[in-house]
Amino acid sequence: MTQAVREGLPKVAQAAPFAVEVKAGEKYWWCACGLSGKQPFCDGAHKGTGFKPVTWKADRDETVWFCGCKRTGGPPFCDGTHDRVAGGAG
Repeated sequence: MTQAVREGLPKVAQAAPFAVEVKAGEKYWWCACGLSGKQPFCDGAHKGTGFKPVTWKADRDETVWFCGCKRTGGPPFCDGTHDRVAGGAG
């Protein structure tokens, strides 16, 4: 577990969004803790951290931008917060 996670902040997975081609009707579990080895999606690494993945269902086939810094104000999507996350590290 990283220092940020111990302090209640998610680990920055990357200081940019993840572009993902999603399929209509499919559910996606976005990693909110930043610890997953399968970014931007959950692999269960959050256990014991107090974080939980965010479930999202695609309405249509399209490219969406999932947050990589994990500090977005509109999870699971990027809102540009990564531009304000110092050094991109968490």
